[in-house]
Amino acid sequence: MLDGHLLVDAHVHVPVLGSLAPAWVDWARDFGAPGILDRIWRSDGTPEPAALDELFADEGVDVALLFCEYSPKATGYQAFDDLLPIVEHNPRRFRPVANVNPHLHFPIARELTRQLDHGAAALKIHPVHGGFRADDAALYPAYTVLVERGVPLVVHSGTSSFPGSTNAFADPMHLDAVLRDFPDLQVVLAHGGRGWWYDAAAFLALSRPNVWIELSGLPPKRLPEYYSRFDLGRLARRWIFGTDWPGVPGQAANARAVASLGLPDDVVPLVLGGNAMAVYAGLDPA
Repeated sequence: MLDGHLLVDAHVHVPVLGSLAPAWVDWARDFGAPGILDRIWRSDGTPEPAALDELFADEGVDVALLFCEYSPKATGYQAFDDLLPIVEHNPRRFRPVANVNPHLHFPIARELTRQLDHGAAALKIHPVHGGFRADDAALYPAYTVLVERGVPLVVHSGTSSFPGSTNAFADPMHLDAVLRDFPDLQVVLAHGGRGWWYDAAAFLALSRPNVWIELSGLPPKRLPEYYSRFDLGRLARRWIFGTDWPGVPGQAANARAVASLGLPDDVVPLVLGGNAMAVYAGLDPA
C-alpha cells in the first residue's frame, strides 16, 4: 500500500541484460535510479528476485506487471520464461505479461496460449519495436484467444527513441478495426499516445468502454498539458498507473505526483490500482 492506496505498477521491465541491445541498458542507466542495475541485477545479467521484491515493497507496490518483448530489430529479446523465477519468488506481487511478434511466432495462438497457461495477466504487443501494425491479420488468432480467456490486450501507443523503431506503427487509430472486430476485448494503450497521439488515445478511451490509457513513460506533472483538450477528472477514470520501470527513479514518487493532480477523491484509487484490478486477469495482492 502507498498512503493508504492499493498500488499496481502495470508496466515493469526486468529482463536478462545479456539478451538486450546496448541501447536498452543505456536507457535504464540514464533514466533510472542511480545504481539500479547494480542493485537489482547480478553480475551475470540475471535479476535477483529477492532484491526486486524488497525494493518494490519499499516503494509501496502491491502488484507489478512484468513485461517481456521479442523485438530483435530494436531492443532485443526480453524472454517470457526469464520472468518466471521472479513470479515464483512472490506470485502475489509479480505477474507476467505475455508478448508475441507475428514475424517470429508461428502459430501465434499456440505461443500466446503457452504464456497464458503460465499465468500471464495480459498480452502486450509492441508494433513500434516489433515492426508490425496492431491490425495485422496475423494477430487476429491471438486476439480471439484473449477474448475467449478474458485477458486484456496492451498495445504500445507512443513514440520510441530506440534504434530500429518504426514510430508510424504507434498510432492508436491502427486499433480501429481491432476494436470493431473484437468489441469484447479490453484494450490498454500503453504510454497513452505519447508523442503525437494524445488526443486520439483520449478520444478512444472516452468513447469506448473497453479502452484504457496506461500512464507509463509520461511525467505525471505534464498529464494536464498532454490531455488539455479533455476534462481531466473524467478522462482519469480511464487511467491505469504504470511507470516503465527501471526507466524512472521510483514508483512511489510517480504515484504521489499523479495523486496530487487535483483529481476527484474517488478517482485516485482507481488510477493507482482499482482500474488495473478490474482490467488485468487474475491479480490477487491480498
